Amino acid sequence: MKTELFSSARRALAAGAVAVGLCSLSSLALAQQTFKVTTIPEEAATEQVRKFGPLVKYLERQLGMKVEFTPVTDYPAAVEALVNKQVDLVWFGGFTHVQAQIRSGGKVIPIAQREEDTRFRSVFITQTDSGIRQLADLKGKTVSFGSQSSTSGHLMPRSFLLQTGVDPERDFRRVAYSGAHDATIASVVSGKVDAAALDITVWRKFVDENRVDTARVNVFYTTPPFYNYNWSVHADMPAPLRERVTKALLDLSTDTPEGKEILTLNRATRYIPTQAENYKGLEAAGRSAGLIK
Repeated sequence: MKTELFSSARRALAAGAVAVGLCSLSSLALAQQTFKVTTIPEEAATEQVRKFGPLVKYLERQLGMKVEFTPVTDYPAAVEALVNKQVDLVWFGGFTHVQAQIRSGGKVIPIAQREEDTRFRSVFITQTDSGIRQLADLKGKTVSFGSQSSTSGHLMPRSFLLQTGVDPERDFRRVAYSGAHDATIASVVSGKVDAAALDITVWRKFVDENRVDTARVNVFYTTPPFYNYNWSVHADMPAPLRERVTKALLDLSTDTPEGKEILTLNRATRYIPTQAENYKGLEAAGRSAGLIK
């Protein structure tokens, strides 16, 4: 009888040890879970790391897990990273969001955008003594866009050019692609191209930081407004986690030092909810411009 009781107690202790072990493993796995974030490379990688560093720290605290930010090499890489679930959260331009939606079969969800992204604009810049004063003056010139997948650096500028009767392939002497907005500005400053199109917020940042002399290079055309950037996740992300990420972004406020730093770095006043329907106009523009087949 004693032996039987001892065996039962030993089995109970063993089962308890296994349970504790499993709980410990579960806790360890949870502690080691990494939430991965990336962005389209609209600026140099060092600038992206600087810009999103405070947001990473904020998300770690809000989500209770390690958050890792890793720049990608080009716009298509950001699309593939989310489509293939290699990352959890991506800062997309409107057009790259559309591309990710198409590429994933509709499994990409936009969760938040800057308030500014409801009325975004692009600018065309040139050297002030170039003689270029309107879009029609670009005929016969060398013109640079940013990335081919950029909303404000390619899709929408091209769309507005076509609407005014200017076809880049037919009318420009040469079409160039810089790959990023800061490189676009540099190409005009250096005289590598006669004019270029880019994100208005990047242009304003360069002007505000005195990184460009507007007496030598300045804006000659600003586009009508359109929807642009957003934070997107994959539809397979668990709903509770998606809700926590969304809430964390929407809760950011310029009323707190941390919120003000994060929002200022991302050139935002606040984040607001968004939805896929907001980007249907960009998809239509992409198909009209021949950038979506």
